[in-house]
Amino acid sequence: MGSDLIGTLRSASPGYHPGWRRLEFTDWREEQLSWKTTCYLEDWSFLWDVITEGPDALRVFSDTCINGFDSFAIGQAKHIVQCTSDGKVIGDGILMRLGRQKFITQGVPALHTSWVLSAGDYDATWTAVDRTKLQVSGPTALAVCHAVTGEPLTDVKFMHFTDVTIAGHPVWALRQGMAGEIGFEFHADAAHREEITEAILSVGAEHGIRRVGRRTVMINHLEAAFPTGNWHYLKQSDHPELAGSGEWIRKHFDTYGLTATIKGSYDSDDINEYLRSPIELGWGRSIRFDHDFVGRAALEREIADPQRVRVTLEFDSDDVIAIYASLFAEDEPYQFLDIPHGQRWIAWSDKVIDEHDAVVGLSTNPGYSAYFHKVLALAYVRPDMAEPGTVLTLIWGDPGTRQKRIRVTVAPAPYKTDNRRADLSAIAAAPS
Repeated sequence: MGSDLIGTLRSASPGYHPGWRRLEFTDWREEQLSWKTTCYLEDWSFLWDVITEGPDALRVFSDTCINGFDSFAIGQAKHIVQCTSDGKVIGDGILMRLGRQKFITQGVPALHTSWVLSAGDYDATWTAVDRTKLQVSGPTALAVCHAVTGEPLTDVKFMHFTDVTIAGHPVWALRQGMAGEIGFEFHADAAHREEITEAILSVGAEHGIRRVGRRTVMINHLEAAFPTGNWHYLKQSDHPELAGSGEWIRKHFDTYGLTATIKGSYDSDDINEYLRSPIELGWGRSIRFDHDFVGRAALEREIADPQRVRVTLEFDSDDVIAIYASLFAEDEPYQFLDIPHGQRWIAWSDKVIDEHDAVVGLSTNPGYSAYFHKVLALAYVRPDMAEPGTVLTLIWGDPGTRQKRIRVTVAPAPYKTDNRRADLSAIAAAPS
């Protein structure tokens, strides 16, 4: 797991993610502002769904996740994280408890858990199901969700779900908020996707709802500090413990032809330098050392002496402008900085240095926030460099290309105020 693998990841041709249907639905700036001023609809139906059930269904998650499950009620959801024994993240996603021995999970944990179960060491089964998942989030989201379901929804706790009906179809309404705002994610049989989508858009029109396309969809994850696999961090996939998993997963699931790729100025011969732990990603509070799980020993050591922490970096606007100005000069232009963010699926890795040119961290996919009028990036830096206001330098440009030194200022992560847990009853009672 060294320079050969890194070379392969650097030379791989990055793909365009097939999710979210369109590049833009209206205008990317208008779409971005929706989760600050009104609300949006995002379609995450492309995420894989797997139902796990049986006497050992809960144990497989307890064994493979950093999370604790002593208080996990039916109707509750958790953001789960799975690692290898070295504490590096394989993937993260949502797990929902449907019954005493029945669960559904989405995304990479659905794939990894299915592979683990395929070894036959658990008295539990996995079944892939086709579900639609539609997010509605933003200041007016509660009004839209109330109108489309006919239910007040004010008694739904954060990260819990309830049964509702939309357009005559049964739906789970999961309270979450990936934009750092009030939000519900509606889960239903994929066959009803279009009818449910149209119902949400119809009632949402008077509340300013906007659909969000691929061109700007990850900006809300950036502003709200929700790291996303193979975008804000390189997922662990080549550890010896995972031998054969990639082939098995591609045989049983459609992975859309996406391959892991690396771009950016960060240059190391050690693949572990590109991988992240849940502590670095800001998920340390989710770790429960009250049970044995894969990666526990490594994370116990790291949490006692963390080497990097998650922050947001604000790019100096004059330095960003200089990158675009280079397109019109005689010299070789700098590597293009796409806005609002890159379009191809890449685990971006730029090195961050201090005043002595010592590497103090790694920065991820940058993105332009139309609301804050800044280019931002999630980054993982040394704890002594994580104080908001600290000025550092980011090296922009792949190795071997003309590189630009960009002044960056450390800011909190999440960058925007987190409103996900706001009192729904107070919002519902407020005058419109």
